[in-house]
Amino acid sequence: MKVDHFAVQVADLERAIRFYTESFGLKLMFKEVDRQQHEAFAFLELEGGNLELLQKLDAQDRPAPFAPPSIQPPYCPHLALRTDDMAKLVATAKARGVPIVKGPLVNPGLCTWIYLSDPDHNVLEFIQWFKPAR
Repeated sequence: MKVDHFAVQVADLERAIRFYTESFGLKLMFKEVDRQQHEAFAFLELEGGNLELLQKLDAQDRPAPFAPPSIQPPYCPHLALRTDDMAKLVATAKARGVPIVKGPLVNPGLCTWIYLSDPDHNVLEFIQWFKPAR
């Protein structure tokens, strides 16, 4: 099997697209409205499986009420992305006002990681491996 995509629910699709494209440089592949399922969605390009941003719509295809997820340990579920430069990632996140949930944390000799939040409180983990992942 191969990963196709990961999905997170968002309150405002356009805001979420701007966040992921401007904060992390993800490329928008496409966005659509599914009037039958009352959803708006967009796919962003990620190596190893794409990211779907999903906004629920009401029966008139207007944004439906949204209850953001709770940001509590162990921060699951979350999307984990690999970085080759944690210091640069942290500096970029801070410069762009991306909320840091926890970290950076270090497992000496193995990896460093950080938990960030998107505008809808979806948790994003960024990890830098010091040696190849097992």
